[in-house]
Amino acid sequence: MCRGGGGPDDGRVTEIIPELSVSLPELLTLLSALALALARWLPPTARRRTTVVAAAGYVLSAAVLAVAGIRWQLLPVLAGGAVALPFALVPVLRARAGRPVRRVRWWSALPGSVACVGLLAAGPVAAWAFPVPVFPEPSGEFAVGTRVVQWTDPGRPETFTSDPDDRRTVVVQLWYPARKGPGGAERARYLGRTEREARTVSEALARTAGLPGFLLDGIPRARTRAVPDAPVADGGGRFPVVLFSPGSSGVRTQNTAWAEELAAHGYLVAALDHPYDSAAVLLADGRTVTTATTSTGDRDRDEQLAAGWTAVRAADLGFVLTRLTALDRGEDADPLTGRLDTGRAAVTGHSMGGAAALQAARQDRRFGAVVDLDGFPHGPTVPALQQPALALTQAFTPDTDPRYLPRLTEALDASTTTGYRLTVPGAAHLTFTDGPLYLPPVPSLTGSLGRTGGPRVTAAATLAFLDATLRGRPGRDPAAALAAYGELTVHHPGGR
Repeated sequence: MCRGGGGPDDGRVTEIIPELSVSLPELLTLLSALALALARWLPPTARRRTTVVAAAGYVLSAAVLAVAGIRWQLLPVLAGGAVALPFALVPVLRARAGRPVRRVRWWSALPGSVACVGLLAAGPVAAWAFPVPVFPEPSGEFAVGTRVVQWTDPGRPETFTSDPDDRRTVVVQLWYPARKGPGGAERARYLGRTEREARTVSEALARTAGLPGFLLDGIPRARTRAVPDAPVADGGGRFPVVLFSPGSSGVRTQNTAWAEELAAHGYLVAALDHPYDSAAVLLADGRTVTTATTSTGDRDRDEQLAAGWTAVRAADLGFVLTRLTALDRGEDADPLTGRLDTGRAAVTGHSMGGAAALQAARQDRRFGAVVDLDGFPHGPTVPALQQPALALTQAFTPDTDPRYLPRLTEALDASTTTGYRLTVPGAAHLTFTDGPLYLPPVPSLTGSLGRTGGPRVTAAATLAFLDATLRGRPGRDPAAALAAYGELTVHHPGGR
């Protein structure tokens, strides 16, 4: 529920119970409040001692949390304990003072005890539904470093503003293979470089989803597995490059677990914030740019708008690959100079970002492979793809947009090379993001693969595909490797 120890800005989470992210003070508060609520039902010999110890533990832990910071999930626990405290403590104090104690009959006390226990149970349930995300440990041989850069395209105007001098700017987060450092190195904050950025992005994501901001207040507290500005790994040669575009109103960090897994296996991952499309983008000049892309409710009009937004994203992806190529050549002094193999580059994305990845691959032959994570192919389907493509999808149902499968099939069939569609059992649209790590485990929302199952399957399938297509490792048959993760459909050139 809450981080343990430190001030409100330290961002650490004490995982006494990892699935709930419960800190020691929170656990003590819960147990003390529960003891107070049940003290009336204990044998007389145990009642007094239990009440005194529980009351002291409740007051002490609540005071610690008041200083460290209280998450909303703990409020019903505090309320239940506050209600139970006087009913449990007053009889003990009266007995110690030698004053008569009037015992409430059991049938009169039972409803109050049940109500208190119900309040106490609401806290862990809320913490389970909206936990502080705990990121899976990457399985690759490398540690992972990360940093954020901002690049402006001088030749491209910003189409979302009316200022003729405004040029298109993107914010890019890099994850890369790093040297293994000391175990206590501070890990990167999720959603932003600072607490302010993380909270701004979290609140923007909540707004775009139509949720109260407090429901997602645990996300800014999370730490990922990457270390900010870690030294680049000595081994591994030059790293193939993978670009990523998030979903509509998504943000660059939305697939962090996936990105860290790829980086641990020797890839450089560059994920983009698309200003005026992403939920919130904090620029170097201090501005916060929020999303300006909203649907109209008219299917044809929205498809036209989505095609335009997708085209902007595709241009962003091509521009970032150009910048990474310049960085590798040493045009800017950088620790990654000479370590990026931009001749082996893939373009990927989730949802609308997947559509942008398909468009970027059509327009830019520098991309050698494309991965679409459950993205409806907006925009033109010509020219034909000339790169191997992988589309990961959830199962198609009667509720799925009837245009989705035909459009995706058309894109893959028209390719000049083999493409793959992998239907992942138990997946939902957000399965292919970090969503399962911190959203309620509702199958229709995050799938039924568990907290870490979705991100792991997504990363494993992506790695199997990229290792075969970009690295060309002997014996790496994409079809054989991908079939282990779901129902595979192979699309041969010409629709065979």
